[in-house]
Amino acid sequence: MSDAPKAEQGVSDKPLQGVRVIEFGTLIAGPFCTRILAEFGAEVIKIETPGTGDPLRKWRKLHGDTSLWWYVQARNKQSVTLNLKSPEGVAIARQLVANADIVVENFRPGVMEKLGLGWDVLNADNPGLVMVRLSGFGQTGPYRDQPGFGAIGESMGGLRYITGDPELPPFKTGISIGDSIAALWAALGALMALRHREVAGGQGQVVDVALYEAVFAMMESMVPEFDHYGFIRERTGNVMPGITPSNTHTARDGKHIIVGGNGDAIFKRLMRAVGRPDLADDAALADNAGRDARAAEIYGVIDDWVGRHDGQVVLETLKAADVPVSNIYSVADMFADPQYLARQMIERVGLPGGESLAIPSVVPKLTATPGATEWIGPALGAHTDSVLKGLGLDEVAISQLRQKGVV
Repeated sequence: MSDAPKAEQGVSDKPLQGVRVIEFGTLIAGPFCTRILAEFGAEVIKIETPGTGDPLRKWRKLHGDTSLWWYVQARNKQSVTLNLKSPEGVAIARQLVANADIVVENFRPGVMEKLGLGWDVLNADNPGLVMVRLSGFGQTGPYRDQPGFGAIGESMGGLRYITGDPELPPFKTGISIGDSIAALWAALGALMALRHREVAGGQGQVVDVALYEAVFAMMESMVPEFDHYGFIRERTGNVMPGITPSNTHTARDGKHIIVGGNGDAIFKRLMRAVGRPDLADDAALADNAGRDARAAEIYGVIDDWVGRHDGQVVLETLKAADVPVSNIYSVADMFADPQYLARQMIERVGLPGGESLAIPSVVPKLTATPGATEWIGPALGAHTDSVLKGLGLDEVAISQLRQKGVV
């Protein structure tokens, strides 16, 4: 285990206590997967290139020379520098993996094999190993060797095609959602594989996550609708296609308000709240099919009513009518929102130098064994010595490895 500082709650209180994870990953998808595991008690040892480390350390806004994003993405992890292009570095990596439960990597397919760390090698060293492999297109197929980032996965997986205004080119979301979705599937797959190992004789397996497939899996009814009807879902702006009413509306003061009135009973309450009891009682609008056939009319009614009131009045009126409604939150809204505050969704941690930093709290919330931030993303190689000592190397041996550029 590492000598990293612990918060008040110890890892022994967490559900993944005792699970060891070795991460060979950079940037988003692989490291986000291991971040989730680390938040719930897994011992995550992140392997980084000496001198440079994960490029995410320098992405977006910096605190000194370290990314603020890094402090979140690498929280609870141990950083070990290892030159995987050296035989000694590969040998140490194999030693670490031999005593691990999970390996997570997000290189292009074939890179781990070229390094001498392919599944055949690692599985021979550790038959119970679960190896999670994230890549743009998966470990097989004609595209396997092509580079693929989250944006490519979002495009090929169908998300970009249906996102945005129908009169404009497809939009992207404001985050790397393809990578994040893949990371969630990867963490889920890792835990399923661990469960299988537990009940089926101790054998490990490969969890193969392709970014485009991770996004594709989220595409709801798109495939059967095309197969059965030849229907191709297109961009519909802020309207939820086939589900009415669910849309964004602009209030008199310019606030953007989401109104979800697509439940049968909810629709009736919404129409009464906006002064249209006639539509609430219209039998033709009693179900979604009837409402969707008259979507333009219904949206016109809601647009008109919202546009005649300030955003706060809209929110208060529709909340009182028990209609799902929300303004579109900026991050500033989140910091002040009573729901965020009540559920402690933003926590504060200490930075090097004594400053305080707000970061997102851990999701999901477990009542008996909750996750927590034990420490923020560490300095490059902060745990190299302690981890190598755990393998039996003494200070002289570690110093020699450092002089040779192995660590």
